[in-house]
Amino acid sequence: MLKHHVLFDEMTIARRVEQLAQAIASDLPSPAPNMIGLLTGSFVFLADLVRALARLGVEPQVDFMAVSHYGLATESGGVVQIRKDISLDLTARPVLLVDDILDSGRTLSLVRDRLVARGPSWLRTCVFLDKPSRRVVPVSADYIGFEVPDVWITGYGLDAGGEGRALPYIAAVEREREG
Repeated sequence: MLKHHVLFDEMTIARRVEQLAQAIASDLPSPAPNMIGLLTGSFVFLADLVRALARLGVEPQVDFMAVSHYGLATESGGVVQIRKDISLDLTARPVLLVDDILDSGRTLSLVRDRLVARGPSWLRTCVFLDKPSRRVVPVSADYIGFEVPDVWITGYGLDAGGEGRALPYIAAVEREREG
């Protein structure tokens, strides 16, 4: 396992997910939205968010898109690839797009634009983590779990070169020092 230090523990994450669910539920125009998660990193956050929304009387339909631009690397190549598209009809439906981390902005911008083209009645974005220092595309999320510094993050669904996805907390990977 990579050396890392915890940024947000399990209890802090659980409290924030509940707060996000409350904010989202109060804004939703319908108690039955479509929620679109971006794989692979968002699956843990999306699962917790769906359960938190259910406790508030919201019953979403869930689908996933697989989007990639990192592979096993830790730096984005800049090209976003859609590897799996959704099957839900979004026409005239409320949609919440959920991602693990808003970094460069390329992924969220591209996917949001693709979903807008499908004619939803309402579209909002929710990211678990926001790293504004890395933004190259001017985009922001409607709901944000936590802002993080410019470090490589692992845990709670996010991985670092394939490691750490199952950690129940968010951690910053410690870079090896040369020399």
